Amino acid sequence: MTYQAARTTLEADVLEREVIDETLLRRLLQRAGRVLAAPALEALELMLDPETPSAARLTMLAALSYLLMPADLIPDLLPVAGLSDDLVVLTAMVGLWSNHVTPAIRMRARRKLDRWFPLAH
Repeated sequence: MTYQAARTTLEADVLEREVIDETLLRRLLQRAGRVLAAPALEALELMLDPETPSAARLTMLAALSYLLMPADLIPDLLPVAGLSDDLVVLTAMVGLWSNHVTPAIRMRARRKLDRWFPLAH
């Protein structure tokens, strides 16, 4: 198998919409609330968008995975230093996000947000 074929297979296995358990994600985000769900859905749509470069998609996936892991390189219990590794990961994610998010990605995330968190009129 060539490098390009292996890379394509990896992306398809990791980043296709069918792999995402939207029910679980929805339950988690509903606990977090609409304000926190909005950027989370944009990040998800950014990773799933086929126009997003592969390196950015995989870096976002790795960063999100790291933030959700119960174990850190530097334990969060240590004052200041404990959160520094999380801050580095968040900074990288914001940089990727701002460089690659498009109006189409924002629109898809907004539609999903409005379905999951209907606004009362």
